[in-house]
Amino acid sequence: MFRSIVVALCALMVVAMSAGAAEPVRESVWPGKAPVGDGTTSDDAAYFTIVQPVKPNGTAVVICPGGGYGVLVKGPEGFGIAKWLNEHGITGVVLEYRLPRGRCRVPLLDAQRTIRTVRARAKDIGIDPNRIGIMGFSAGGHLAASASVHWDRGAADAADPIERVSCRPDFSVLIYPVVSLGPHGHGGTRRNLLGDKPSDELVKEFSSELQVTKDTPPAYLAHAKDDHVVPVINSAMYHDALKAAGVATKFTELDHGDHGLNGYKGPMWDQWQAESLVWMAEITSK
Repeated sequence: MFRSIVVALCALMVVAMSAGAAEPVRESVWPGKAPVGDGTTSDDAAYFTIVQPVKPNGTAVVICPGGGYGVLVKGPEGFGIAKWLNEHGITGVVLEYRLPRGRCRVPLLDAQRTIRTVRARAKDIGIDPNRIGIMGFSAGGHLAASASVHWDRGAADAADPIERVSCRPDFSVLIYPVVSLGPHGHGGTRRNLLGDKPSDELVKEFSSELQVTKDTPPAYLAHAKDDHVVPVINSAMYHDALKAAGVATKFTELDHGDHGLNGYKGPMWDQWQAESLVWMAEITSK
């Protein structure tokens, strides 16, 4: 009798666990061939994976892994971040954007489309369409900043209903980001995105500190003072530009950790995570 009760309880526990968060599903960002930004399309695909918590709090974050626009660090800067966000009730959307190979608008188009899609499906996902942020690391931080300064409210007459929706993130979280593609930026990121000899106009367009306006979404930034790959001035310039425009911003200069913050662990990694959770809760409650 006792054994039967135990077996029944275990079965109920399995059912309860399976009835928790929905299983992550990897989907294509684009329904067909993906636009390049110059009127042409490409066969290479972008994907996003919605990773939902057991008890969603209504906030979602599109996560942009780093990798210098040459690779995607999808583990610690992608799915690992989604798992951490889930622990705090936040829905994570891991974006596997297309690598540019000199096609400078490709990653941004992927990020914009993903934000639109998540917002258009907010009710089904169980989130608030006005609480969709974007988070990025290193070159993924550049993409998140780019999506924060290059956005539109959607095209009301678009045949595709997703394209009628705004791609403006409600906030951004930028961790050791590349922000500028000028002399203080990261050479490999600039080369992979813009090519070997970009024009001054293109460098300016994709240097987000130069594109901030009063309508740019609020940002939390964290960057180690001893980052030898992406200088901390990248975060400082974006933070200063936001302040000058009257946009809410918080910038934490971490004492040490270099690029990647000691391999995504330790007190500096813990610090930005704890601070950003408090900051996101404050921003999304307004």
